[in-house]
Amino acid sequence: MGNELFEKAQPILNQIEKYHFEAYFVGGAVRDYIMNRTIHDIDITTSAMPNEIENIFEHTIPIGKEHGTINVVFNNDNYEVTTFRSEGDYLDHRRPSEVNFVRNLYEDEQRRDFTINAIAMDKNYKLFDYFGGQEDIQSKLIRTVGNPSERFKEDALRIIRGLRFQSQLTFDIHFETFKAMQLTCSDVKYLSIERIIVEFKKLILGNNVKQSYHNLISLKIFDYIPFFNELDMTRVQIDEPLEFEQWLAILLIKNDKLPSLKQLKISNKEKSDIHTYIDIIETLPLIDSKDALKLFIYDYSEHYILKVLNIYSVLQVNQIPTASKLIINPFSIKEVNHQLQLHERKEMDVNGKDILVHFNKNGGPWLKNVLREIECAIVTDKIKNNKKEILKWVNENVKI
Repeated sequence: MGNELFEKAQPILNQIEKYHFEAYFVGGAVRDYIMNRTIHDIDITTSAMPNEIENIFEHTIPIGKEHGTINVVFNNDNYEVTTFRSEGDYLDHRRPSEVNFVRNLYEDEQRRDFTINAIAMDKNYKLFDYFGGQEDIQSKLIRTVGNPSERFKEDALRIIRGLRFQSQLTFDIHFETFKAMQLTCSDVKYLSIERIIVEFKKLILGNNVKQSYHNLISLKIFDYIPFFNELDMTRVQIDEPLEFEQWLAILLIKNDKLPSLKQLKISNKEKSDIHTYIDIIETLPLIDSKDALKLFIYDYSEHYILKVLNIYSVLQVNQIPTASKLIINPFSIKEVNHQLQLHERKEMDVNGKDILVHFNKNGGPWLKNVLREIECAIVTDKIKNNKKEILKWVNENVKI
């Protein structure tokens, strides 16, 4: 909300105009400004050519120069400045065969995906809206710029982007635009999984995810996407926002087949989080004692457990067993976590070397088992986290 980011970026526009070129703010930032939403990234479009932008500014990075985009570094902030352009025919449903730099703002806005994203704004906050974007914002409508079938045939990602905007903005999709989605959605198979995942991560977090997710299912878009086409996507109902990793965990729990997460080309951290959520969700209904609860919190951390508790209603809608809220709730998790002697193994007053010296033995699988037994004893308050007491307990209770 507000115009602070535009004010910070205004010197960029001033500098470009100083050299007698046009420059405007464009895209989602302008849309969000009109809607009084929080603005994140500022994008700038200009009549100046990439080489001219590099000559105007002292510090630039040619991140996408062949497509007209130069990163301008100004006051320790980065701004993407893109030359007005028109695009040739799309040959692979993903990218244009050629990019033509132009000097006309109308031609530049004409290539954009949806009317709500095709509004430009100058440094004085004057809007340039050639395709009825402001009217569609007022009507809460998502409509393509120009013929919707042609726009989706050019780049099928626009179909998923349209559903993502529906989820984020709580807008309706114009009936002609939705009909074109139905006719062209099979072209999603031409998209890279990386581009799709970027959109899914935003879509699943939107306040209107219930409607968008329903449309993803009804359009059968998942049938054309690796990994998802191996799952029965109708088994999962999403009625409220959740994290991408939580969604994937629920999908895998509800399906018998377990396709490889490698197909999604996500980070190891994301894969690990998905498996952590699966373990937490499947362990929750099995906790039947105070000791089990302590070990549960120690093993999975308060952070991840609370995140799962936040999506209890999603688990229940999908008929996934959960624990009683009287026993396991945010208050009880925080209280027990606060009482734990340990929160991670490195806090133990003994380590593997201490145990090896104590038993005068070489390392092996037995060491891991002994350290786990010690962990459990400390976490469940059988012993204090004190080296002398731990070694005494080991002598009396651990068999090697």
